[in-house]
Amino acid sequence: MADRFFPVYTKALQIGQHHLANRVFVAPMAGVTDRPYRQLCKKLGAGYAVSEMAASNALLWASDKTTRRINHDGEASPKAVQIAGADPTMMAQAARFNVERGAQIIDINMGCPAKKVCKLAAGSALMQAPALIREILESVIESVRGTQVPVTLKMRTGWNTENRNAPEIARMAQDLGISMITIHGRTRADKYQGDAEYDTIALVKQQLDIPVVANGDIDSPEKAKAVIDYTKADAVMIGRAAQGRPWIFRQIAHYLETGELIPDPSESEIAGWLRDHLMDHYQFYGELTGVRTARKHIGWYLKGLPGVKVFRDFLNQLESTDEQLRAIDDFFSGQHVPRFH
Repeated sequence: MADRFFPVYTKALQIGQHHLANRVFVAPMAGVTDRPYRQLCKKLGAGYAVSEMAASNALLWASDKTTRRINHDGEASPKAVQIAGADPTMMAQAARFNVERGAQIIDINMGCPAKKVCKLAAGSALMQAPALIREILESVIESVRGTQVPVTLKMRTGWNTENRNAPEIARMAQDLGISMITIHGRTRADKYQGDAEYDTIALVKQQLDIPVVANGDIDSPEKAKAVIDYTKADAVMIGRAAQGRPWIFRQIAHYLETGELIPDPSESEIAGWLRDHLMDHYQFYGELTGVRTARKHIGWYLKGLPGVKVFRDFLNQLESTDEQLRAIDDFFSGQHVPRFH
């Protein structure tokens, strides 16, 4: 069936020397796509995952936050690190720093709409400054020359609806040697409001020879196929729709390959994956930070389940990993009334 109906989705996709497992990718999300989350997504069908955004400022490289964000120990290849900044020299230094520590792909962030990023003229704010973009791309690509580490780019469709300049920037990026481009179907001004538009992504794909990845509002296997069919993109990148639903990657990948839908997992399957995720999460962050940063993941996993609102309020009061795990076990065993006081 795959060869007859879905042949384009089963062809191997390559970034530099790296052959990707499939065409369904994990979007980099600050505070979400840490190593435990990326590993679970890959285990559940994601063909590729990019780290959280790492600062290009060398003064921050020794901080706990940045150290964790660039930690890929034991992660399945390729190990991709996203860097953000607006200074070409600092971005080049950040690329070299991460390559020396095992990064196999460097991704440049030009898509983040966060105010704290854009006020530094980084992230999607860069789309207002094509000349600076050129300097950054040239500097980063040159910094890894000879290492066989490809450089990729993630961006938005433009600064605002009157200035959708992604096609021009994408052509420049390809000419300079960027290996793959991911486009979120919104402008910087849109942030995450309204619906993603895919016309700009389709236009970029028409003009480029390198792989183009579509991102934005892809939340089901059917939507993934529709976006690929419409834009002719080489892959899709899933962000918010995968929060608490890491199995969405295998659902989409299977559908693109076979045309068959995999049903949503049972509560017992969700409980098992959540527990595995939490154990890895605690080991990665330690007791204090692990408990606090796990709360949002638990909330996403349990969203929509009966009794979750009361349970979440109770869960947020727990301060130890053992208490969190016992509470999760009780919740899924049907004991939705907390036993901790």
